Amino acid sequence: MSSANNTGMNPSRDDFAALLAESYGESEAFEGSVVKGRVVAIEKDVAVIDIGLKTEGRVALKEFTGHGRDPAPGVGDEVEVYLERVENALGEAVISREKARREESWVKLEKAFEANEKVDGVIFNQVKGGFTVDLDGAVAFLPRSQVDIRPIRDVTPLLGVPQPFQILKMDRRRGNIVVSRRTVLEESRAEQRHEIVANLEEGLVIDGVVKNITDYGAFVDLGGIDGLLHVTDIAWRRVNHPSEVLNIGQTVKVKIIKINHETHRISLGMKQLQDDPWQGIEAKYPINARFHGRVTNITDYGAFVELEPGIEGLIHVSEMSWTKKNVHPGKIVSTSQEVDVQVLEVDSVKRRISLGLKQTLQNPWEAFAEKHPVGSDVEGEVKNKTEFGLFIGLDGDVDGMVHLSDLDWNRPGEQAIEDYKKGEVVRARVLDVDVEKERISLGIKQLGGDPFASAPVGEEGEVKKGAVVTCEILEVKEGGLEVKIIGTDLQAFIKRNELARDRADQRPERFAVGEKVDSRVTLFDRKARKISVSIKALEVAEEKEAIAQYGSADSGASLGDILGAALKAREGK
Repeated sequence: MSSANNTGMNPSRDDFAALLAESYGESEAFEGSVVKGRVVAIEKDVAVIDIGLKTEGRVALKEFTGHGRDPAPGVGDEVEVYLERVENALGEAVISREKARREESWVKLEKAFEANEKVDGVIFNQVKGGFTVDLDGAVAFLPRSQVDIRPIRDVTPLLGVPQPFQILKMDRRRGNIVVSRRTVLEESRAEQRHEIVANLEEGLVIDGVVKNITDYGAFVDLGGIDGLLHVTDIAWRRVNHPSEVLNIGQTVKVKIIKINHETHRISLGMKQLQDDPWQGIEAKYPINARFHGRVTNITDYGAFVELEPGIEGLIHVSEMSWTKKNVHPGKIVSTSQEVDVQVLEVDSVKRRISLGLKQTLQNPWEAFAEKHPVGSDVEGEVKNKTEFGLFIGLDGDVDGMVHLSDLDWNRPGEQAIEDYKKGEVVRARVLDVDVEKERISLGIKQLGGDPFASAPVGEEGEVKKGAVVTCEILEVKEGGLEVKIIGTDLQAFIKRNELARDRADQRPERFAVGEKVDSRVTLFDRKARKISVSIKALEVAEEKEAIAQYGSADSGASLGDILGAALKAREGK
């Protein structure tokens, strides 16, 4: 057989390569795309599918039936699959129904995402932070926060159930899809709420079920929409916490107080279904009348007292005690304590009643005045020393004050107050009681009597201006002598320049404590309580008197002779 004949009957190596390349070229054009095929056999759990191109592939039946999809295909059925590769090591085509479905789904989902339309899917697995959802072949992520409007503990009833979702985010390059079930529920709920709210009106009385209880009130289900029953609208009386009156699941009759059609918020009330106890309140609680009540709440500024259900009054901290100032109300009364109070003010518009607790007790200043009238003597402990004087604790838990000027008749108050110590018990005389200003004035020096008032009057030993008195030296100072007039309680100070007529003798050191000296009264004012004495004035007066009696200007006698004669005459007496 000639070579030419061989060439004509059998393809050369180059011809076979060309045919093979042509065949593969056609098949490569289909790789990475969805192609149609026919089921030619079912082997156990696998479908054998002829996709043409003189090749077959195998697909597990679960790829057709997974997540509640269509039933498994039968022999002869036409299906669409994704062709990954024309031939594997076994000489078969590598095909996938899952990827075919995913490719179809992505196209549909992208259109739905652009049109902001909802898509159907099935939650089929739980992963970290959420769940996976099958969107007809494409797998999406459902964050836990997007499952429901409120957090739910058990999501088992939601698994495997076809339901609508809203696509929040898509990234085909990364193959990511994020969906939300919550958004769909909120839209549906908003439509439902709008329809329900449209059928409601303010003032309507309806039944509802307590759905949730918080510190500030309770949420009541009105049949598809919740209304807030604030704690202050549950009852006319004080309700510290809604749980005192309501229970979850309880059916209550409520009145619609306010509807906000923009936010769909509904305010409810229960107390509005009862008579307002504040009507005609002034007649029920006249000013100065006394009532018995129970302390319901204590604050920094006072205590609330329930006079009757729904009616409370406030005892301000300033009206709680006559004597306890700047003390927390909780140290005077306690919650649930029964107390007697007096009505001080009623304001029906502001719904306020001002009460007084101390007014039901005797005013301690009135009680003190009755027990200790002005002029009586009292005894008490020195509570405090101030720049004004001493504060002394007295009967009835009240304080009296001894002013600096009432500490000592003769010494300055600043000096006399140093004699007293805090905690020391002292006696004092009641000088004045001002009940309205809550003041008690006391005096300590008054216990010893006023030396000016007791100073002798009359010819014998009278203390008056010009009188000669004998003084006992109490203290020698650089500026003069502190003396006491003998026969009286009067004290005086003889200044240095009044110690002698002659300047050379005006020296305090010439005198000693306890020494007695004669002096002349130069000033005595009982009202102004002032007295001045002078040795110099006495000497000058005696000199004038001696000259008048024992000599004259033309007698020729010296001043020494005259004074000597006067002295002898005085001694002779």
